[in-house]
Amino acid sequence: MQAIKRILVFRLSISYIYHIFVVRILPANLGLTSTKAENPVKIEQPQYAESDLVKKLIIQIPAYNEAETLPEVLDDLPRHLEGVESIQVVVIDDGSTDNTAQVALEHGADFVLRHRSNRGLSKAFISGVQFALALGADIIVNTDADHQYPGSEIQPLIQPILEGDADLTIGDRQTQSNRNFSPAKRWLEARGSAIARKVSETDVPDAVSGFRAYSRYAALPLQVYNPYSYTLETLVQAGKSRMKIAHVPIQTNPQRRESRLHRGTLNFIWRQSGAIIRSYVLYQPLRTFVSIGALFLVLGLALLIRFLVLYFTINTAGRFLQSVTIGGTLTVAGIILIIIGFIGDSIRANRQISEEILVNMRNAAKITDPDNLTEFDGHPIYTHSHPYIPS
Repeated sequence: MQAIKRILVFRLSISYIYHIFVVRILPANLGLTSTKAENPVKIEQPQYAESDLVKKLIIQIPAYNEAETLPEVLDDLPRHLEGVESIQVVVIDDGSTDNTAQVALEHGADFVLRHRSNRGLSKAFISGVQFALALGADIIVNTDADHQYPGSEIQPLIQPILEGDADLTIGDRQTQSNRNFSPAKRWLEARGSAIARKVSETDVPDAVSGFRAYSRYAALPLQVYNPYSYTLETLVQAGKSRMKIAHVPIQTNPQRRESRLHRGTLNFIWRQSGAIIRSYVLYQPLRTFVSIGALFLVLGLALLIRFLVLYFTINTAGRFLQSVTIGGTLTVAGIILIIIGFIGDSIRANRQISEEILVNMRNAAKITDPDNLTEFDGHPIYTHSHPYIPS
């Protein structure tokens, strides 16, 4: 009878632990139940007069060895847009080995910011954002140098920002019906966007679209840690900061060449999965590590309780030492992961402070004499008065 009572107590204990951790705690931490997003960084949105909201729009184009397609892109860009007083075009030459910088100036780019070496798309994107903010941009439009996005789509892209309905607008390429994409790419885009929507807590249908418009308010705190791509990470950042995000359907041009980011299906899945996981851990460290740690802790405690029950009922401890070994390891690992979660949450708080400092620094950085500018943030700047001369 004593043995039966102990077994019943053991089962009730396991059921209670399962109910507390697996039914209540884990779903909440994993976002499977309705939970509130983390407190966003407090950035006071500047109060502009209506006429000041759209003084300057800057179109930035990250480019690497795009001398062949860049003329089409630049020639297709609008020079006048409704609701915008002035438009400037900035090409970020990411260490090209061809004459991308020279072609950009010949076809109407106002500025070429050139990296001395190839630093990757994310670095080129952020360099462009910082430069555009220093030039006093009220809206920043990012487009690709391979002419995937028609210039005529910029007006509908910026319209939600002009009307005050969005801080960030993303062009929806309608990948499921877009015949410019292969079936495999359409499937991958759909799966990736679905996961990105869950992680970022947004409803953007095309999360990896590079055709975007940022208000100054949305661009000021932008940071990118992933060297591969900026699209997912900046979307997660905007979502966690509770910014107003809109999406508009756009048409795309026929594909001229294979994407340099899409180097095979497995490579694409690996890189995008890594970007999503890193972004989630970066902005939700406590939820991530506590969830995993709690799971380890439950399994470890269950094995330890199993050992104790069997020890007192059968009294042959030597046969169940594996439960002690594995259970102890899982318990310690769970505790360590939970501690890491709290440390990560402290780091996240420091990151929020650094974002506020970054906003203030970018607001203070002003280019007063752009016509005579030759360098920005260590990168050479080329203009029509200071043209690029290939070495």
